[in-house]
Amino acid sequence: MTAKPILWIVIPCYNEQEVLPITAPLFLQKVRDLAAAGLVSEKSRVCFVNDGSRDDTWRLICEFAKADEHFIGISQSRNRGHQAAVLAGLMEARENGVDVTISIDCDGQDDINAMDEMVRKYLAGAEVVYGVRSRRDTDTFFKRFTAEGFYHLMNLLGADIVFNHADYRLISSRVLDSFADYREVNIFLRGMVPLVGYPSDTVAYERHERLAGESHYPLSKMLALAFDGITSLSNKPIRLITGMGMLFSALSFIGVVWAFIGAMLGSTVAGWASTVCIVCLMGGIQLVCLGVIGEYIGKIYMETKARPRYIISERTWAPYERKYHG
Repeated sequence: MTAKPILWIVIPCYNEQEVLPITAPLFLQKVRDLAAAGLVSEKSRVCFVNDGSRDDTWRLICEFAKADEHFIGISQSRNRGHQAAVLAGLMEARENGVDVTISIDCDGQDDINAMDEMVRKYLAGAEVVYGVRSRRDTDTFFKRFTAEGFYHLMNLLGADIVFNHADYRLISSRVLDSFADYREVNIFLRGMVPLVGYPSDTVAYERHERLAGESHYPLSKMLALAFDGITSLSNKPIRLITGMGMLFSALSFIGVVWAFIGAMLGSTVAGWASTVCIVCLMGGIQLVCLGVIGEYIGKIYMETKARPRYIISERTWAPYERKYHG
């Protein structure tokens, strides 16, 4: 008889003291239900990743771990961002010989019941199962428009990402073993995981309102994540700049010829408006192009430093180890 897979539910947490007491019991019950249904092992765990929280998040995680062995937690030495926190949990699971992981946010917005179908598809042969939002009725028009536009733009620029998928996904140990070879510092998991390959599937679910607390992902962070994803996964923006430069160079050459002919015929009219418009337009385009190029150069700079992507300072199940990760 084939052994049941050990599952870790990896949950990044940053200042989540208000919502954790509500969602932690839900995650625990889900692990127990999956084990009772014979889908996963009794050794499965709920792994919280404290991303340098400034409130009582880590204290709550430690209390959960003391109350029930199914709860475990790791804490980063400081806040390093959502993507690094998810990666830390996934790599910690890999180092502990876990068969399969499911990453999910702790705010209760993602439907945890979709995990049942995720595990079933894993048992049927899928190495990666993506949680995909079936609809965005709870989003404002602006958020829905920008979010869907982001996915279309990413695919247009050559980044292979799953439409309407965030970071709710199942990943097998086989995929994690291969994913460990991806050592880039600039992390965008929803674009990096599909690069690994292996058989994959999707599970549709409805996203709900946050159960408690406030979102830690305002529009500014969402835009920053989107820009990081584009520049981390595709070099098409650089090519677009090159093409745009060639286009404006051609238009400028035509303009020079036109001005020269006009001067020769004596039909030129003195005016500053057209000159100012052209200077402002070209100056703005140049600044945007320099900004995009600078972003790529900055990423190269960070990659050459090869700093650790995360550092685990504490664990609920073991004393502190003087060891760097990531």
